[in-house]
Amino acid sequence: MNYILFDGPSRNQLLPFTYTRPVADIRVGILTIREKWEKHLGSTTTTITEDYLSEKYPMVEMEENVMINASYLPNSELVEMIKALEENQAIFNDDEVIAFFTKEAQEDIDLGTYQAIEYNEPVLKIENTWDIFSKNGAAIQEDFDFLTNGRKSQPIPSSNNVIAAENIFIEEGAKLEFATLNASSGPIYIAEDAEIMEGSIIRGPFALCNHATVKLGAKIYGPTTVGPHSKVGGEVNNSVLFGYSNKGHDGFLGNSVLGEWCNLGADTNNSNLKNNYAEVRLWSYETEGFARTGLQFCGLMMGDHSKCGINTMFNTGTVVGVSANIFGSGFPRNFVPSFSWGGSGGFTTYLTKKAFEVAQVVMARRAIDFTEQDAAILEHVFENTKKWRSNY
Repeated sequence: MNYILFDGPSRNQLLPFTYTRPVADIRVGILTIREKWEKHLGSTTTTITEDYLSEKYPMVEMEENVMINASYLPNSELVEMIKALEENQAIFNDDEVIAFFTKEAQEDIDLGTYQAIEYNEPVLKIENTWDIFSKNGAAIQEDFDFLTNGRKSQPIPSSNNVIAAENIFIEEGAKLEFATLNASSGPIYIAEDAEIMEGSIIRGPFALCNHATVKLGAKIYGPTTVGPHSKVGGEVNNSVLFGYSNKGHDGFLGNSVLGEWCNLGADTNNSNLKNNYAEVRLWSYETEGFARTGLQFCGLMMGDHSKCGINTMFNTGTVVGVSANIFGSGFPRNFVPSFSWGGSGGFTTYLTKKAFEVAQVVMARRAIDFTEQDAAILEHVFENTKKWRSNY
């Protein structure tokens, strides 16, 4: 069967992260949403997404296709229902489609004519940016159970101080010595070739993905995910780093999400709680206003390729777009548009030529090319976000 993941109605609510990737390539838990579906289905997937992303993330359409809403995370029951779908059947959760089997071209599909199958069991769904960290604990647990089922962990080196060792799984090639691991409140997963340096204190749920590093003496509270090739130090609480991003020094990051290729300068701190303990509101690209999150704790949302200088301070509920460069004293505004350059004293436009030069250097350090596709995507984001930089 040919499986296709589509962005669905939540795509704009997941900006700025979906400026540079389909919904399916958001990381939550241990794996990206795409990786979860592919492992559960035992099949590769392609994507229906925005036109400007489709060259990098193409769709392969065949005679028979099962379309899956990428906002939904798989579980064993839902996967079995999807595998059992027949032509012109669709699975719905309330009034929203989760998946459907079709032989029709996209433009000919009318879900009103499909046989509706209701799925009313609990299911994890990522429909807002803050869901990425607030549902990360449940997602880590589901991924941990799936990835470790029937398998045996590598031995935990004896120099480590360990609580609830049965909830810790270490893949081959991981390195950890003289660290404290407390998995009594959630699992701890250490992927291939990841490293936890000496003196680190980690409380689960926690996922350290392949080639990622926890630096000396870090303090990490779960649920936290450190994506592939990322580095974290200092204090981190309930945050997700997608991959190739660094918070390598002292400072606090809490209830936050960083995309790929982000870098936080030394002693960067974010607030995750308002002084009056009120509900946090976050900038919404969809409504162009500040949306209610229902959360008391909510920190920083930072899109791909954005960076900040040393001693940067972020207010509670700050949204930073793609390829922003933030520096200087004081608190920058709590919505920083993409391709902004500056800080609390004001911003100017960060021109794509300069941004691309930095991206090429940063990615080359990890032996990854900054491609023409990458440049075209960022050019589109630059043009699409001009209106929010119009007062610079």
